[in-house]
Amino acid sequence: MNNFTKLNQPTGRLIYSAEKEYLFFGGTSYLGLATDEEYIQLFIDGVRRFGTNNGTSRNNNVQQAIFEQAEEFAAKRFGFEATLLLSSGYLATQFAVRALATEGELLYAPSCHPSLWLEIKPDVAGSFENWSRQTVDYINQSEKKSFVIVSNSLDNMTPESYDFTVFEQIDPSKKIILLLDDSHGIAVMRNNAISLEQNSLCQKNIELIVVASLAKGLATDAGLILADRERIVQFKKSNFYTGASPSPPASLYAFVNGEQIYQRQFEKLHQNIRYFKTIADDYLNAMDSFPVFSSRDRGLYSRLMEANIVVSSFPYPLSTDPLLNRIVINAHHTTHDLERLGHAIGIS
Repeated sequence: MNNFTKLNQPTGRLIYSAEKEYLFFGGTSYLGLATDEEYIQLFIDGVRRFGTNNGTSRNNNVQQAIFEQAEEFAAKRFGFEATLLLSSGYLATQFAVRALATEGELLYAPSCHPSLWLEIKPDVAGSFENWSRQTVDYINQSEKKSFVIVSNSLDNMTPESYDFTVFEQIDPSKKIILLLDDSHGIAVMRNNAISLEQNSLCQKNIELIVVASLAKGLATDAGLILADRERIVQFKKSNFYTGASPSPPASLYAFVNGEQIYQRQFEKLHQNIRYFKTIADDYLNAMDSFPVFSSRDRGLYSRLMEANIVVSSFPYPLSTDPLLNRIVINAHHTTHDLERLGHAIGIS
């Protein structure tokens, strides 16, 4: 198997190894912003304006304006009252989990990302659908009054969408905080929005808090927390926020000023998703509006490598499980790329 672990280049549409060119259908740069020339130029402009990093904390008496601007921009962009930005998705997620753990019994969904774990991997198995229904029953029958439900917003691996409307069956007298990690869905599945409809959770006793790494679809080195204004004011008093160095200001400058580029890339991505679904329908596992397609065909990786195409391939979810081939479409792929992929798979 070729070694692609020591590349000295961006991982965009094409990668090069041993003097060979490969089409790359992997990673998490769904919108292709990380290798988009216009977006890169915006980042460079941000470096010239703000420097490569900001070595002060957010409670310093000297502040660059871009941080507050980016938080106000993100709140409006994603439809929340307020936001908080930290230096990484992992930090944002750990911050949120640890801050909320004292407010109710923690209930973990299956397959939660490790950044959501408090200490060790939660002992939860089975399908999301079965778990969610069992969780509703458990909460309704419990004498406890407050619960913190922790979950990914979707399964980005297989992939699979999750239905959170089941939690509206929870007794209205119970206080519920629903903490969702939307790192793979935010601004990717829906234009300038999180991956689920906020209006689908309208019960007054459910508080929705969304965390996300912006380093995936939005190519921004930052972690984001979306919540109501009161919650964000509370979070901003924490040492997690005031004591840590913030995100690179140039990355946030591109995030704030790259709206036109984002819109172009979003439309390209969804054109590619729609087109490839017409090729891969009924052969690969997929979900609506998401650029990941998967297969457990053991011979697929080798066939694709023979065609100079690289995808992710590994046992999932356990090391003893069959290989999961994860094929990722991004906004920079061409129609010819998608047809070439379909032909190599054997479906076109």
